[in-house]
Amino acid sequence: MADEPTAQPSKKLYIETVGCQMNVLDSELVVARLRDDGYVLTDDIDQADAILYNTCSVRQHAEDKIYSALGRIKHLKRKKPELSVGVLGCMAQKDQGSILKRAPHVDVVIGPGQLGRVPELLAKAKADAKPQLAVSLARTAGSREHVTSSFDSYDADREPAVRPSPFQAYLRVMMGCDKFCTYCIVPSVRGPEQSRPPDSIVAEARLLALQGVKEITLIGQTVNSYKHRTPDGRITRLSDLLARLHDIDGIVRIKFITNFPNDMTDDLLQAVRDLPKVSRYIHVPAQSGCDAVLKRMKRMYTAASYDEMLARLRETIPGSSVSSDFIVGFCGETDESFEKTARLLERSRFKNSFIFKYSPRTGTKADGLFADDVPEDVKRRRNHILLDLQTAISLEDNRAFIGREVDVLVEGPSKSTTRKEGWDGPDQMTGRTACDRIVVFPGPESLTGETARVRIDQASAVTLFGGLADGAVERPA
Repeated sequence: MADEPTAQPSKKLYIETVGCQMNVLDSELVVARLRDDGYVLTDDIDQADAILYNTCSVRQHAEDKIYSALGRIKHLKRKKPELSVGVLGCMAQKDQGSILKRAPHVDVVIGPGQLGRVPELLAKAKADAKPQLAVSLARTAGSREHVTSSFDSYDADREPAVRPSPFQAYLRVMMGCDKFCTYCIVPSVRGPEQSRPPDSIVAEARLLALQGVKEITLIGQTVNSYKHRTPDGRITRLSDLLARLHDIDGIVRIKFITNFPNDMTDDLLQAVRDLPKVSRYIHVPAQSGCDAVLKRMKRMYTAASYDEMLARLRETIPGSSVSSDFIVGFCGETDESFEKTARLLERSRFKNSFIFKYSPRTGTKADGLFADDVPEDVKRRRNHILLDLQTAISLEDNRAFIGREVDVLVEGPSKSTTRKEGWDGPDQMTGRTACDRIVVFPGPESLTGETARVRIDQASAVTLFGGLADGAVERPA
């Protein structure tokens, strides 16, 4: 009798992700593809057969973090020459060969448009005993290179084990960006806007629902720019896509990020208003409140037009919440410029804002065109001023929820160290309202994935605290 074939031992994969939601989703797809190639995830880097870093190039700090990590694992590579090391994503596309010069122990450098080739290139690097480089083609525009080729498409299974929550998942609707803001490296590393076919998006959403996902977040660099045109001329807008996704059984909440102010159309706002599953939460970066700074940023709108968009949004969707992004210390930002930004933040009353100090990025238009002329201590001071102003607004608006009951999609046990006084133990659950406010309340872990009604009795600038209301849990029929 012939011997039974011997099962091949699993290879262990360690992956670390830096950056935006796009990278989180990219890592999930990479893990799914490598799972099919015999890899299993490990959180013990010392036991890994392959170590991958999925990278970000938006800020220098993110790149420095990766180079530090690559330096730390050099000793592992010496002890385990068969270990595979890879750098993936935006930093791989931007820096390409320079990564191999700084970290010659890296085996694969793969840009975001080539991630479907990760298993193939890991195997080739091992077989050929030399590093493999795979990035999207680029053309030179002036002193800058921009990705022009379409991203290689690949149909990877989704991998629930990688998600922070089994009930929540990202769903890409488009790739790339055509806005070319002067401070931003994204078009250079992720290419032009490419909207996915709506049928593919809906099919993937149905798969996620079958996997138990209840909340999907549609992602794109400027997600509300989504527009898919068929060969016969039919156009699907984001509002049309939301209507199709709304009908999928099992999905109870739909979000979409990040938005561009000029593409916040009336049909989209009306879809958010009219479709109950769509979250009343919009993230729409302002970046600055000064027209001169916005022009240097090439944001293509003014502070007044941003105000008009925001007023239209709030009139169309009562009770909605809005968050924003700001860059302080951009080239040429004066005290007067900054004061205009502070006043825009103040009158806009955002739920929260993500505030960053400007840092030049090689390959962006601003780096070659404008001087980084705002001193670091001034950037730091302005950053603190905006943070303090936003914190005060968030606290005041959150306190307005005290005494109200809200529906919360429960995400799981709270990891926050901020606890309501007197609460203790593992029964602290957390979730978010339809307008994306974080809620912490005592309750059993079995509520994870359910919608619970919580009465709010305390608030901080970032969190609402309360207890389960009577008849608090909505379970599927």
